Amino acid sequence: MHDQQQDTAPVAVLVVTWNSAEVLPGFLESLPAGMGGLDWRLVVADNASSDDTVAVVRKHAPEATVVETGRNGGYSFGINAALRAAASWEGGFGPVLICNPDVRMDEGCAATLIGALGEPLPDGTRVGVSVPLLHEEDGSLIHSLRRESSVTRALGEAVLGNRRAGRFPRWSELVTAPSAYTGRTSADWATGALLALSRECVAACGPWDESFFLYSEETEYCLRARDLGLRTRLEPRARATHLGGDSRISPRLWSLLVVNRVRLFRRRHGLPATVAFRSAVLLREASRAALGREPARAAVRALLGAPRSPHQDV
Repeated sequence: MHDQQQDTAPVAVLVVTWNSAEVLPGFLESLPAGMGGLDWRLVVADNASSDDTVAVVRKHAPEATVVETGRNGGYSFGINAALRAAASWEGGFGPVLICNPDVRMDEGCAATLIGALGEPLPDGTRVGVSVPLLHEEDGSLIHSLRRESSVTRALGEAVLGNRRAGRFPRWSELVTAPSAYTGRTSADWATGALLALSRECVAACGPWDESFFLYSEETEYCLRARDLGLRTRLEPRARATHLGGDSRISPRLWSLLVVNRVRLFRRRHGLPATVAFRSAVLLREASRAALGREPARAAVRALLGAPRSPHQDV
């Protein structure tokens, strides 16, 4: 199914910022090469930065649409604000590219991602979300592909560790098999540093879920798209560098990531499965907390303090 509007309307490049002044100049300077060959327009949704983020955008990208949201309502909140701004353009917008401000696209990255959208897959679904091969600043590969959460995968990660367990589809959410990153691999979801969405996908899925302030919002969106027959697929010829990684070192952010995984699981499964999943996640974090890892300790505290009523998300 080909979306004609995808050919005639500009690509909407959406960036959500919060105190991003330090990383924005590099992102904005890399955009022309990364977007090479495409008609595109930039929307920056700023979630009440207290630094010079908005001034940096106006200086380095004066043609950009800047949406000052007025508060830090979270990542999905910013994406939805940017989508509303793009919807007001005369003639609308075509595909959507959602970027973190700490991403640097290689030349032609976006055109490769956009070109893959809408392609039919052997199982009768279509590509609704395409993602690039991501690397750290030092050039090391980022394992960005994920499987949907399950009790056995959470247990496998608790016992084996997610990178070791990632070689076995039954036992880990993380996809680590080298072969998965050399071909055009479909996944249940992918980390959201850089996502291309077809216009069909944007229309079918509707707004992003703002109940997830940060983390799991891309998981929820990709799974919702998959439920509608629109798959997430890696395009290894599209490459980008991701400078981020705060969740690895910040106890507050790591605990938010862990709790939101359980919240999303509860949305999609019954209470007995959620109790088992939560227990497996707690086991993993507790084992790492015992080794003195403060982010894991924060996650254990958050999980133990989370409500357990069947009427709650967690």
